[in-house]
Amino acid sequence: MTIRTVILSGGSGTRLWPASREAYPKQLLPLIGEHSMLQETVARLEGFGGEDKIDPRLLVVSNEEYRFIIAEQFRQIGVKEACILLEPMGRNTAPALTLAALEAVVAGEDPVLLVMPADHVINDRAIFQQAVAEGARQAEAGALVCFGVVPEHAETGYGYIRAGTIVSGNVARELAEFVEKPNAETATRYVASGAYFWNSGIFMFRASVWLAALTHFRPDIDQACRDAYTGRAKDADFLRVGRAAFEACPPDSIDYAVMEKLRSAPQLGQGVVVPLAAGWSDVGAWDALWTVLPHDVDGNVVRGDVLLHGSHGTLVYASHRLVAAVGCEDMVVVETADAVLVTSKNNAQNVKKVVERLKAEGRSHGHHHRKVFRPWGWYDSIDSGDRFQVKRIVVNPGASLSLQMHHHRAEHWIVVRGTAEVQCGEETFLLSENESTYIPLGVRHRLSNPGCVPLEIIEVQSGSYLGEDDIVRFEDVYGRMQ
Repeated sequence: MTIRTVILSGGSGTRLWPASREAYPKQLLPLIGEHSMLQETVARLEGFGGEDKIDPRLLVVSNEEYRFIIAEQFRQIGVKEACILLEPMGRNTAPALTLAALEAVVAGEDPVLLVMPADHVINDRAIFQQAVAEGARQAEAGALVCFGVVPEHAETGYGYIRAGTIVSGNVARELAEFVEKPNAETATRYVASGAYFWNSGIFMFRASVWLAALTHFRPDIDQACRDAYTGRAKDADFLRVGRAAFEACPPDSIDYAVMEKLRSAPQLGQGVVVPLAAGWSDVGAWDALWTVLPHDVDGNVVRGDVLLHGSHGTLVYASHRLVAAVGCEDMVVVETADAVLVTSKNNAQNVKKVVERLKAEGRSHGHHHRKVFRPWGWYDSIDSGDRFQVKRIVVNPGASLSLQMHHHRAEHWIVVRGTAEVQCGEETFLLSENESTYIPLGVRHRLSNPGCVPLEIIEVQSGSYLGEDDIVRFEDVYGRMQ
């Protein structure tokens, strides 16, 4: 049997602001170790044994804004075969999975799909792989499998799954029902009963079984996804689906669209729960991150340059400078280059309210970091004022920015490291370290790195408007002119 991995990587992780931003969400961050959560998700099946075979061709569903970051993170860990399907807009997990399933069967294959969110933590890889092996056996027989996390406490922040009788052996159980996030009293009763599990959001089934079930329960989603997939187009390493058709697709989750309704149509396949006790967390907020990371003797968790005195049960996450916390009890302190969060752990779930307010006020802090990644490298806005902005720009070896011009600003470029190839109007020339040039307002220009080391420049912008939307592109190798 062949298992094909589907990774859903479209979430924004607003409750982990300010580390997680809409343009660079938590799955792309190294919150737990040296690798990002996406990279850890890919590595979760390394060494998978037994009779089943893991197909090396990953299926990843994400949005367009993350595509180059995902491709680069895959390159860093040696992933050579990945189909990155791009959603024009978010439509929840059921349409995302359906696009992946359609891609999985397009060549006449019908693999078992292992569907995983990109932003979860699983500490015990061996136990997880044992659960996957059991799920694969059930899925091969036609079942639709969900993984229920054995609850460690009465949690009110998760949805639950009620399991029924044993299906086979002494592991898999009948899927009885999904239930919404309970209050504390109900959660305590669920855990005490032994019949309820946390909903992990991880699933397994044959691609054809999912598609048949979706066609039965949600033919509107099925048709919209098929229309969008029919209108697909290859774009470098990415697969874009039809925008108009996908925009018309109703949003829904895997749970609501199919899994909760299976008992009403047993001919489509049995719903099965495989228990999972592998140290799972969805790391949905800062208090959850505090739970999964190692603690010191006072129950504190620190990342970065941190000094603590008289503090207990506190998480301090420092990314750019020294952070000192004195006398903090059960607090969360998160420092980034352009924002600082201070909250009690009990209020960690309400951080998303800050993001909502930032959006309502039109502030950029909810969308992107000061350091912004681009397919050619990155830039860091290190200073700004009335009619000027200063950026540190790094261009990867062999990469090039688009041929562009600006209506409202001129630019001064100073090479700090490497060699720059500059196209300015009709002239093309090279700049070495400590050399500079001036790009007048309204002139077509392009910056490239012809060398084998990163190119670093300081850019000083001056003009009446300095927003990123003041870019007119004439040529772009990254397909950003659409």
